[in-house]
Amino acid sequence: MSDASLHQASTAQPGEGGFGDFFALLKPRVMVLVVFTALVGLLAAPVALHPVEALAAILFIAVGGGAAGALNMWWESDIDALMRRTRRRPIPAGKVTRDEAFAFGITLAVFAVVMLWLATNALAAAILAFTIFFYVVIYTVGLKRWTPQNIVIGGAAGAFPPMIGWAAATGTVSIESVLMFALIFMWTPPHFWALALFMRGDYDGAGVPMLTVTHGRKSTRLHILVYTVLLAVMAVGAAFTGIGGPVYLIVALVFNALFLRDAVAIWRRDEDIAEADDYRVEKRAFRLSLWYLFAHFTAILAEAALAGLGLGGLGFGGWA
Repeated sequence: MSDASLHQASTAQPGEGGFGDFFALLKPRVMVLVVFTALVGLLAAPVALHPVEALAAILFIAVGGGAAGALNMWWESDIDALMRRTRRRPIPAGKVTRDEAFAFGITLAVFAVVMLWLATNALAAAILAFTIFFYVVIYTVGLKRWTPQNIVIGGAAGAFPPMIGWAAATGTVSIESVLMFALIFMWTPPHFWALALFMRGDYDGAGVPMLTVTHGRKSTRLHILVYTVLLAVMAVGAAFTGIGGPVYLIVALVFNALFLRDAVAIWRRDEDIAEADDYRVEKRAFRLSLWYLFAHFTAILAEAALAGLGLGGLGFGGWA
């Protein structure tokens, strides 16, 4: 093979990604969380959609979430190439070009918003559109590289899906959907800061002003504790609202006790101890945080199912 043909072969690779590469742009692991919380918001709503409408709503919410992920990767391809955790993503790996990722993301975003509007209502579509805008423009472009509060403010983007699901079913925003939003919003900072404690090298190398980089790990540990305490108060208190009940209360008490245990342990640790055991407690807290959100939203879904059977719950009016 000649030098010219070798050059042509090497330059033909970028942008020739297959289905798997474009699917990876959608951040499928994040999409699972989006789909699950949106589904809970939809099913917990007091108005039942036709199964076909419900399936369409969840599908288009998922596509919208994937579109936001693709646009996030489009903008962050430069720092993704510098971070061990992200360097194998389609764009830095040379499988998909930035232009292709941008076109893919924009197309999916418009498609998802329009189709959700046609399948359900304008409010759900508007919240989905704002969610994509918030995640891509406000968080990814505007906040992530400029402030250590990026995770706190940007957490709102990941908190909208249950509100979208609720709006798709009811055409409204209510206190119940706001509470589900708040649960994810307050959970996001300790979840990501626990990750940042044992992945700090990535953020240092990429120049991302994560709290661990700008304020140090000791301050980050204190922030995790403070946010976990606030989260626990809000999460347990939600048991006495319209999304709560005895099942939810038991789940909230157990998981918040465990999360608080880890947050206190993280706060008490210094870096020498953490490095000695390879951040065992921090990694345990991060893994627990993944189950934390799943357990709370499963409990919300269980309470909605019990209410549908006429068994009731705590709600606003006390024990049924």
